[in-house]
Amino acid sequence: MSENATPNAAAVPASGAQGDIGRRIARRRQELGLTREETAARAGTAPAYIQYLEEKSTAMPGMSVLIRLADALDVRLSALRGGDVDLPPGIGRAARHSELTELSVEECWARLSTHGVGRVAINGPAGPLIVPLNYTVVDGAIAYRTAPDATPATAVGTHVAFEVDHIDEALSQGWSVLLQGQAGAVSDADTVRRLNALAYSAPWAGGERDMWIRIDPDSISGRRIVVRREG
Repeated sequence: MSENATPNAAAVPASGAQGDIGRRIARRRQELGLTREETAARAGTAPAYIQYLEEKSTAMPGMSVLIRLADALDVRLSALRGGDVDLPPGIGRAARHSELTELSVEECWARLSTHGVGRVAINGPAGPLIVPLNYTVVDGAIAYRTAPDATPATAVGTHVAFEVDHIDEALSQGWSVLLQGQAGAVSDADTVRRLNALAYSAPWAGGERDMWIRIDPDSISGRRIVVRREG
């Protein structure tokens, strides 16, 4: 089939994060101030195909198309293919007209949603530690599973900080929520069964992690980076 309607048959190797190719194309195109028509003209393809790549999450353009797009967008081929997916978030450029705004308490809880991956900050024997873990929001508190001998278990009986954030490289936007409170072990059997039932996923780290810890917040705050349009 023509590339004007569907991608070439040759797929990007599995090492690339294919679902984000369109986002990378759109981000770079916008950084250069190019329209889809201008990008298509540079790459020798159709504007409708550029739109398809940017809007279809499963789009897998062939290598020849990617090479032409990389040249048209003045970017490394590896960048379009996701060669930087294992790097930390935030390596992109900030937007020209960005602004930091405060989130309300309601907005903070909305972004925490019901579950996800966050980071707990603990005062360890050798100094502060920050540990990523997946969590559940239950009854206005944060709950997570761990093993009794694991680092997150040392939070029990202490005042900790818990942070969740999101960065959108394509749009140069992001947000973060910081919650502080007392951590305690959940020992009631009925409560443990309820937490097990409500948990969206088993711990990503695997292994036996059947100790639940609850963080009851005494403060919660958040910030969001927004991009103001020119004009």
